[in-house]
Formats: sequence, C-alpha cells, structure tokens
Amino acid sequence: MTKSLSALPAIAGLLVLFTGCTKETVTPNKVPIVDAGSSSSITLPVDSAILAGTGTDPDGKVVAYLWSEVSGPSAVTIVNPGSPTTRVKGFQAGKYVFQLMVTDSMGATGVDTTSVTVVNPPGTKMLTLQPNNNSLEYIVSFLGSADQTGPTNVSIEADAWTTGGQQQVLRGLVKFDLSSIPVTAVIKTANLYLYSNPTPGTGNLVDANYGSANSFIIQQVISNWSASGLSWSNQPSTTTANQVVIGATSQSVLDVNADVTGIIASMVNNNTNYGFLLKLQSETVYNSRIFVSSHNTTYPDKHPKLVITYQ
Repeated sequence: MTKSLSALPAIAGLLVLFTGCTKETVTPNKVPIVDAGSSSSITLPVDSAILAGTGTDPDGKVVAYLWSEVSGPSAVTIVNPGSPTTRVKGFQAGKYVFQLMVTDSMGATGVDTTSVTVVNPPGTKMLTLQPNNNSLEYIVSFLGSADQTGPTNVSIEADAWTTGGQQQVLRGLVKFDLSSIPVTAVIKTANLYLYSNPTPGTGNLVDANYGSANSFIIQQVISNWSASGLSWSNQPSTTTANQVVIGATSQSVLDVNADVTGIIASMVNNNTNYGFLLKLQSETVYNSRIFVSSHNTTYPDKHPKLVITYQ
C-alpha cells in the first residue's frame, strides 16, 4: 500500500520539501535583417549603377556583406562586393538580379535581392547572334609541313604547340550574318563573347589558357574567302585597323568579352563583312587560348556570341 505524504512520520520536527528540476532556456540566434534596396533602371550608354543595401542584426552585430550577380544577360563587374554600397559596371541591355548576403557575429546569414533593368535609348535596336553549327567557322592551321585547315570541331582557338615533335599553329576564323543591319546604320556597341573550353582537345588537353605569352588579337578580315579554297597558304587578308588585343592570362579558364564596335561599324558601313580572325599575338609554342566552338554540343550556351546595338 502507498502512503500519502501526510502519513509519513515527522522526524524531529524536520520538514522535508520536494522540488522539481528547472531546465535552462537557450534563445536561438536570430538571422540578420537584409534590405538589398529598391529596383532601378538605367538607359545606355550609361553602363553603371549603384547598389545600396542595409543589414541589421536584432541580437548581435553584422560582420560581413557580400553582393553577387544572380542572373542577367552578361557578367558584370561588382566593384566592391564586400561593401553594403557598391558600383556595378559593364551592363548591357536586359534585366539583372543581384543578391546581398549579410552575415552576423554568430555565423547566421540573411539574404535579399534587387534588380537593375538596362534599356537601350529610344530608336536603338539590338541584334544577338549565337548560331549553332556555324558553317563559316574554321581553324586555319599547319602541322610541320602539312596543312590542317578545316571546320571547327569542339573548339575555336588561337594556339601554338608541338605535336609529335612538329610545330603546329592554329588560328580561328569566324563570320556572323550581319545582313539584317542596314548599311546606313550607326553602330552604337558591338561585343564579341568567347567562352573558354573547360575540356580542350588541343594544347595540353587540360587548360584552355596556357603559357606566359598567350595574349591574342581579334582582327577584321578584309578579303573574301570560301571554304573550298581556304588553307594556311591561302588565308584571307586582315587589317590592324580597329583590332582588339586581349591580354595574356594565367587563369586556366577565362571568358572574353571583346569590344569590337569599330570592326563591326567598318563591316556594316562598308558592306565588307568577311568575319574575324583570332591569332596569338606572338605565335611561339606552348601558348594557347581555346574557346568553345559553335559545333560543340557539350556546352551549347557557350558558343561564340556577337551582340550589336545600332540606330
């Protein structure tokens, strides 16, 4: 039989109290409150904007900020990505989304996004060309004493190497269809995008960009050519006028955004569109710049792209 407390004997007048255990309550860390700022818009040729965000922490302090580009028609430069306020430059027409991430002293993060819409001036048109299987995309090349000119396969490149102990030089030749632009048009901007091939089939077979002297030139081709007559000894003529020099890089993979406005204006206004030639500035061996070609099915979003705005 169970006795009640009242039935328990008192011992020398001692009063015994029974108390329960109490559990300590831990308050969870609160994430920072983030405001990436209001959406904005700019009109080209202005190509920069200010991102101004804020971050507060209700139970601590903010220790870091980080801006990043979430989406957009091109990669832009965030001048001070670790600051709550930064300038962003290098815009093209389209909508860009940016994220601000704020970190507090306990490691918690909060995020918010904002957008920048970039528009062309009234009356400006934009043409984006990124063909698949471009029939006018070739490699002009020799190996030793043998000509190896032919259509691009997975890469278009500017390259100098050795194969089997013999010297090999490769140059890229590519032409885009500009027939939809009137010869009287005023070319406002023109950008040629080339994307490094992450899995090159030439060079050292690992790095798209290799060598200490891998700067290359983009030149305007100024004489007509056909696939049937193309060879190393029968290359089309080029000009140094308006040529674009892309500096050397030690990065294995580095995409290129080349301002070719002068070249495109010459092609359109003179009705002489024979394409571009890519070649190393100094064609010494063991230097390469290897880009995805329009025939590459592994990276369909990295085919050569030409974006033109005109009035």
